[in-house]
Formats: sequence, structure tokens, C-alpha cells
Amino acid sequence: MPAALMAGGAKPGEVISIDSRQRGVWSLLEVARPGCALVPFAIILAGGDGQSIVVRARDLACFEALEEDDFDFLESLEEDLNRKGRELGGLGLLAWFEDHLSHFLRISDRAAVSYTGTARAAAERLFLEHVDSRVQKFVTHLPFYGLKAAATKFGEMMETGGEQTEETWLPAPPRLQLTANMFVAQVVGRSMEPRIPDGSYCIFRSPVVGSRQGRLLLIEKFDEYDVAARYTVKKYARRGELIEGEERTQPIRLEPLNPEFEAFELESDQFRALAEFVQVLEF
Repeated sequence: MPAALMAGGAKPGEVISIDSRQRGVWSLLEVARPGCALVPFAIILAGGDGQSIVVRARDLACFEALEEDDFDFLESLEEDLNRKGRELGGLGLLAWFEDHLSHFLRISDRAAVSYTGTARAAAERLFLEHVDSRVQKFVTHLPFYGLKAAATKFGEMMETGGEQTEETWLPAPPRLQLTANMFVAQVVGRSMEPRIPDGSYCIFRSPVVGSRQGRLLLIEKFDEYDVAARYTVKKYARRGELIEGEERTQPIRLEPLNPEFEAFELESDQFRALAEFVQVLEF
């Protein structure tokens, strides 16, 4: 699990430490309906500079029983908060909200937070803890695997060497159509920058179907025993034309996107393509 997603159990008003120098404050926005329990609706996170703002609101499916005017209000609220946050700054928005809330919305006391990565990733983690912790496998979330575990899951007859294979589920982008052959793995190294930044959590799809030419693939090299060297993401660039009835004999060229790194070639029996890169997962 990414470090920015691990800390849990905190409540509004408590300090959350996620081991980083990035700091900010956040509040929980809740919907108050007469005769009903408060329903968590959104996280508002103000960055340490006092200006940046991230608003992460939940899907409105659970509010279908609301009156039409109230539903329309919630539907436009996230966009309105982001716009007002740009005008007032993050801390200004929290202060405005604390002074102008109606009976329909409640806001918690501010809580200090420190986090790694981006403010959006921290807001997503807070959202999962305090607003919507439900995991719908391959609907809203994808499994996160270590690379050896991914090779075992999607490859053929490879031992994990004792690696932990218990699945952790991470939230997927809301507009991405998920399938049961998709997963998340971390890519370490700069060879595929800028498209895949060092340390990125990336979505992959297995198996690789159709032509591989020009596609970004998760490769397993058979002659490497060190995990860091055995698995790599590279652009597949086979040379030569396929002639019907003949086998290709030229090696496959695997190319980085970062010009600071060199391409290399492998014979077809020296590696296998485990999965195709789909996109970087942004929390």
C-alpha cells in the first residue's frame, strides 16, 4: 500500500502524520437531514501555503431520496467549492464555510495533516477513511500487486519466492472501464519519464492482445534473478516485416521513453510480455 494511503483511524480534529514535510489542514463536510444521521459528503483539504485547495466529494447515488432542490445543490457543490477556493484560497474557503453553513450542511473542526505525494492523493486517502470506505472490486477499485505477485497471477508457473500476495485494493479513476484482468503495480526508475514518473503506481491490463508494436509493456526477463532488474516497462519495437509462413528471427528492441537511457534487444525466448500499460494512477 502506498505510504500516503496507510495511516488510518484518525477523526476530524486529530493530527494525522504520514511521514512527510507536506502539511495542510482538512475538514469533513456532512449532509444533515431532519431525523437522519449525518452523512459524510466531502473532504476539503487546504494546502500548507494557505491557498491551494482540493475538494473530494462522494458520488450522489446515496442521495437519490433527497428533494430535487437539495439534490441539485449537492450536484453542483463540488464545482462551486473549487471555484470559490480559487477565489478565497484554501484557508479562506474553510473560514467562509465555517461562517456561512446552512442547516443542510455541517463542517467538522479543522484537522492538521502531513502527507507524502500530492495534496490530491492525501485528499483521496482521507476520503476513503472518512467518507466512502466501500471497496467494489473491479468496479471502483483495482488490486495492487508486487511485480512478482503480478507475474504469478498473470504469467505461467512462476513461484513468488515467498512474496506477500495478499491483495490491497486501490481506487481507480472514475471514468475508466475496469475489467478483471487489470491491476496496479509500482514502476520504479526514470527510463519511461515523463509519461511514467519514477515511483508511479500504474494500471496494467493482461494479457497483451493483438499487435504489440509501439505499445508500452510490462516485461519479465527470464535471465534476471534480481526483482529490480527482472521486471521493466518498455516500448515494444519489433523490427522487420512479418512474411506469411515464415518465423521472425530478429531480436525484439525494447525502448525507453527517456532519451537519457538506452534501448536494448532480447530474443523472443528471453522474455515475456506480462501486461500492457494503461495509465498512471493518480490518487
